Amino acid sequence: MESAFQVDLRGVVDLLSRHLYSSPRVYVRELLQNAVDAITARRVDDPVAPARVELTVEDGGALLKIHDTGIGLTEQEVHTLLATIGRSSKRDELGFARHEFLGQFGIGLLSGFLVADEIEVETRSVTGAPTVRWTGLADGRYRVERAAAERAEPGTTVTLRPRADAGEWVSERTVTELAALYGSLLPVEVRVNGHRISGDGPPWQAAHPTPDARRAALIEHGRELFGFTAFDVVDLSVPEAGLTGVAFVLPSPANPTVRAAHRVYLKRMLLAESAEGLLPEWAFFARCVVDAGELRPTASREALYEDDLLEHTRTVLGTRLREWLVTLAETDPARLRGFLRLHHLGVKALALHDDDMLRLVDRWLEFETSDGPMTLAQFRLRHPNGRYTSGVDEFRQLSGVAGAQGIGLINAGYVYDADILERLPRIDPEARLDRLDPAELATRLSPVDPEAELAARPFLMAAADALDGLGCEVVLRDFDPASLPALYLTSRAAQHQAELREARENSDALWADVLGAIENVVATDRPRLVLNHRNPLVRRIVALPDPALAGTAVEALYGMALLHGHHPLRAADTAALNRSFLGLLDWAVLGKE
Repeated sequence: MESAFQVDLRGVVDLLSRHLYSSPRVYVRELLQNAVDAITARRVDDPVAPARVELTVEDGGALLKIHDTGIGLTEQEVHTLLATIGRSSKRDELGFARHEFLGQFGIGLLSGFLVADEIEVETRSVTGAPTVRWTGLADGRYRVERAAAERAEPGTTVTLRPRADAGEWVSERTVTELAALYGSLLPVEVRVNGHRISGDGPPWQAAHPTPDARRAALIEHGRELFGFTAFDVVDLSVPEAGLTGVAFVLPSPANPTVRAAHRVYLKRMLLAESAEGLLPEWAFFARCVVDAGELRPTASREALYEDDLLEHTRTVLGTRLREWLVTLAETDPARLRGFLRLHHLGVKALALHDDDMLRLVDRWLEFETSDGPMTLAQFRLRHPNGRYTSGVDEFRQLSGVAGAQGIGLINAGYVYDADILERLPRIDPEARLDRLDPAELATRLSPVDPEAELAARPFLMAAADALDGLGCEVVLRDFDPASLPALYLTSRAAQHQAELREARENSDALWADVLGAIENVVATDRPRLVLNHRNPLVRRIVALPDPALAGTAVEALYGMALLHGHHPLRAADTAALNRSFLGLLDWAVLGKE
């Protein structure tokens, strides 16, 4: 024996309010959707039929009526649509599942129970059938009867009697705000207590005397919606999704880790004020307002459903923003530079995958270099064999020295920079920039005068003894800038060896033996402390007659060079730094005594 499911309407309402909809306020949207769908259905056969939706708040919010001039329902249709949940086949038979409709009539009406325990529907069909009244209660009971009086015209009036705890949702002020929020772009006349709240359609489709006037009007619209005066406005269109709209470019830097939220309408009804996923992740510098006819909403109709069409839409909108950037580079370079100062991260992210954007970055975006800010194209002209550092601290330590030796250096320590430099040969095979190995810089530094080096040999032997336990060599060179007394240089191979030693020291016996074996097969390459003979302090230290004092001074220079280059300090380095400080302080005190 077959039996029908028994639906607990209170449980369904609780499910809607707690898990499907984010707020009871969506009941206004759902009822507006029902009204617009009814008008759309009537206009299929009667294109000149009136298109009005009137919301009336009575008795200070004790009663809310939503009247439409739509197709209306017969008694049989009332039973089918209002007394059954989920009967999609019947909806198809009655014509309420067609593409042009916004929502589902039965579920939409059910949302009224979010704020009311009783809903009354009085409706007259365009077929001429008698006026019918349906009364539904939140406990699952309903009744259908002939209305006491015949309506003069076809259409439907939905009446809500709100619960005491839902009074704020049906006040005239709240209903007006919600109707304007959801229905301001609807292609029908919407009024609340006689005041029209529907506009003249999407602002980006409005006629203006000049392009400048249109741009000014759209920027003002963006300011009203998002609270900022846009840097620029970009028209958007995706025919496959029935999408039109505009993107507002932010006038200040955006946080790339925060997903951009957009205002999305579906068939002129607001879907979400903060929809995510409409644009590619790299386009975090734009906020969009769009209306789409083909994109699918989620079950709650408060977000976009992720499918192939949404993915295609995202790709096309990203292409449109990329084209806007390319056009800006060709027509208004000064404005493009202003944009790049604000939103370089987004452009860099796109340049990792798009050659046109890579060319734009190469030509227009300034990088930090040893010669000051300049574009990559300018840098390559000046330094065909230039280098880059992958760390900001490394650049700050070496840029002055590299520049003095004629080595052009780019700071690629910021996000995406090193990857962009490695991709440059894709657009220009000769645009190759290699990473600087600090050990290479040591070979560019001038040796000291032979006589000076001979005189400094005792000092260099004492210095070598002082730093041997720290795994560092000492060399004496003659280089600019003279204000820099010492430079700590370590190659990538030496860094790798240091990491192996640290891992071995912190491992158990088994792993220590394995890492020790690996360390033994790696070629020995020790870091270097390069002392600058042009520095007056270094020359005085080299001339110290006391080897012990000279060793203490070199330890101090070693610690200073590590700190200056932001190198990590090992326990032995910290001990040497403390020892040299106390030793020099003790020598200074004893010397005065």
